Amino acid sequence: MKVLLVHQNLPGQFLHLVPALQARGHDCRGLTAAGNRRPLAFPVTRYTQATPPPGAAPSPVARTYGTMADRGVAAARAAARLRDGEGYHPDVIFGHSGWGETLFLKEVWPQAKLLVYPEFYYNSTGFDTGFDPEVTAPTLDNAIVARARSAHLGQAMLHADAALLPTRWQASSFPAVLQGLIEVAHEGIDTARIRPDPAASVTLQASGLVLRPGDEVLTFVNRNLEPYRGFHIFMRALPAVLRARPQARVVIVGADGVSYGGPPPGGGSWKQALLAEVGAQLDLARVHFVGQVPHNIFVALMQVSRVHAYLTYPFVLSWSLLEAMAAGAPVVASRTPPVEEGLEDGVSGRLVDFFDVPGWSAALTEALANPAALRPLAQVARERVVERYDLSVCLPKWVGFVERHGPGAG
Repeated sequence: MKVLLVHQNLPGQFLHLVPALQARGHDCRGLTAAGNRRPLAFPVTRYTQATPPPGAAPSPVARTYGTMADRGVAAARAAARLRDGEGYHPDVIFGHSGWGETLFLKEVWPQAKLLVYPEFYYNSTGFDTGFDPEVTAPTLDNAIVARARSAHLGQAMLHADAALLPTRWQASSFPAVLQGLIEVAHEGIDTARIRPDPAASVTLQASGLVLRPGDEVLTFVNRNLEPYRGFHIFMRALPAVLRARPQARVVIVGADGVSYGGPPPGGGSWKQALLAEVGAQLDLARVHFVGQVPHNIFVALMQVSRVHAYLTYPFVLSWSLLEAMAAGAPVVASRTPPVEEGLEDGVSGRLVDFFDVPGWSAALTEALANPAALRPLAQVARERVVERYDLSVCLPKWVGFVERHGPGAG
């Protein structure tokens, strides 16, 4: 059948799905943003989202929907050109609906089955909104803005034939009226490639320092260094850790932008704000900010890490946690619901309350001082990832999800 994959950042979550579908004889095409320059081994149509005209900025309540709807319009117009210019009519459309791209595709291809990957539904209570009062106060206005952020997600779901979510907890964020559309299957981890490697090494470019398994290395990874992933808590825990462990090295991966929240109150980056707060208490010669790194370097860092710290608000679970577990890195993580679905305290890692800065200092110090204690937990963590999240387990579920909604499916 003809399958159209839609994602502003293709291949995104469809990295492994596309070749699996092609291997089964399906004709795959992509619809993605013009700025996406990743190499793709299948035909792709690109859309350009127009810049809004100058004028009064929309209110915070309307801003998200306006941005996502504009992207949806751009995607639909590109789809119409593909239909009219090439006579293309997909049997199944499978798109990441979090960015708005799927909103109007049924207007172009009303007969196609529309499958969506909505990832997370914003709520005013019980999830990320109001979780961290230091950053986002639990006010009525903030609750209203959070609720409004899900307008495009609800609309996308209402016009979809089915939805796929990667974790049960993320699925639980959606209203009861939409639950009947949802199936749960993680996109999968390539545990044959991401695995422990006693011969791994990482060379830090700025200093030339070479790190290997057995070295006293503490790692922390975010796409962007921000509170949603606990960067502020981690940084506040570091002074006590470095005082207690004078040989430890800390490697912090992540850019200085913002993925999910906002900038610090005084402007600038969260890295600048936290260094202004605790930098004088740190031996910065042992704290290595390496920015964003290629995926193979991230994997090598997990293979040399003596302990990996992972924190998150009640929000989307990062791929990096499961990949760290697959690579054999002992993990100390936040006791928040998305983490608890994949990691069990005292069995496959250690959990610490998100806001407990002294608790984080103590847990990380202990992990660095006594690596033998965490090694059995890291072994269990890898076994759990292989058992539950390996591609051999997850990919057939994704392929089945698409094929069940093709021509002739019930």
